[in-house]
Amino acid sequence: MFSQTISSSPNPSFAGPFRNNHKPLLRFQTPPPISFKRNRFHPINSANQDNETLIQDNNGGGPSTSFLSLLCPLLKLFSATDPSAERNYLLEETTSSLSTLARFPWGSKSRSDGLNGQQKVNPPLYLQLFEFEACPFCRRVREAITELDLSVEVFPCPKGSLRHRALVEELGGREQFPFLVDPNTGTSMYESSDIVKYLFEQYGGKMSPSFGILESTLVTGWMPTLLRAGRGMTLWKNSIKEGPPRKLELFSYENNPYARIVREALCELELPYILQSVGQGSKRAKLLYEMSGSKEVPYLVDHNTGVEIGDYKKIVPYLFQTYKHFGQEFENEN
Repeated sequence: MFSQTISSSPNPSFAGPFRNNHKPLLRFQTPPPISFKRNRFHPINSANQDNETLIQDNNGGGPSTSFLSLLCPLLKLFSATDPSAERNYLLEETTSSLSTLARFPWGSKSRSDGLNGQQKVNPPLYLQLFEFEACPFCRRVREAITELDLSVEVFPCPKGSLRHRALVEELGGREQFPFLVDPNTGTSMYESSDIVKYLFEQYGGKMSPSFGILESTLVTGWMPTLLRAGRGMTLWKNSIKEGPPRKLELFSYENNPYARIVREALCELELPYILQSVGQGSKRAKLLYEMSGSKEVPYLVDHNTGVEIGDYKKIVPYLFQTYKHFGQEFENEN
């Protein structure tokens, strides 16, 4: 398995053809450990519960009757049987681009200019978001994160999760998504609409959520899930059993069609990562350009191998090749 002591230089056989040693990795804020202390717990708002929790992907101990649980096997009939297999990229780009159109204009632009200096690029500690890519309510929260130009730690929770779903149940009392932990305020909460309002109240200065971002989810929020045939919903059967010692880092914005495909793969592999939001107008665009020579997303930095990749057609196979379970996990020699 991954050793807890990994060499600062990548193992050539491990990095494979995607190895990039042309420039050193930039170091970012050290991710804090997940906080198990909840100073403030936000209960479910009854007005939101009727719409959201009845459709949520809950595993309450018995057979799940949630809509997503019923939808998941149907979508798998239309999707490729193995997400690691060679893909039809024309089809991938077409369905992801249609998904982007379905959620236009949300999750594409940073509204950081409207903050008037009231919010730093990042709060002192990363917010922690437990979610899965195919969930329309999780998508609503990610759209808000793009608008607020926030960076967060994402803990993917696909169906069949080996790690993160149990952690959500331990932290909040049940498996329901999205689930947000803010170690800056001691807040943890369910319900996507409550999370969006909280994020804007806490980190949006005097801004309010964009018109329609809350109301549109039940109308068009399902379209990416359907068009992408449930990608980013279920754990890949050959994913590694234990997470890598260091989180990956992804420069992305929610409604980018190419970044969506990469996030789906990260979810299917249950790989935790730092999401660096780089929507249009983001203050983080300069950093991305300095690292990659381009402002295009997605851009992946793997701190476990020293690999940096900017093409989704290379990122996806790299992830499935690198984080595949071989019976014995990767381990670097001391």
